[in-house]
Amino acid sequence: MAKYILLGNWTDQGARNVKETVKRARAAREAFAAVGVSAREWFFTMGHYDVVLTVEAPDAATLARATLALGTLGNIRVQTLPSFSVDEMERIINALPDVS
Repeated sequence: MAKYILLGNWTDQGARNVKETVKRARAAREAFAAVGVSAREWFFTMGHYDVVLTVEAPDAATLARATLALGTLGNIRVQTLPSFSVDEMERIINALPDVS
């Protein structure tokens, strides 16, 4: 499964309904699971982003469906970053062609 980092910012609606944040996070985790996306770690942060989470999805299209569905609720905007473990990055680097 591919790994992604999601960076989220509350919309005005999401900020107005801040008391529902944990309830929304739990519902989002369940909705993600229903389409095959596993929300691994979920953090509420202070600073540039309000939410940071790590997920695993079978492919980018599945994750896109999950995040687009989440966005239609109007509480959060999400940026998606593909991510690689150290071992995955090592395989990527080792597969680079020699260009000397």
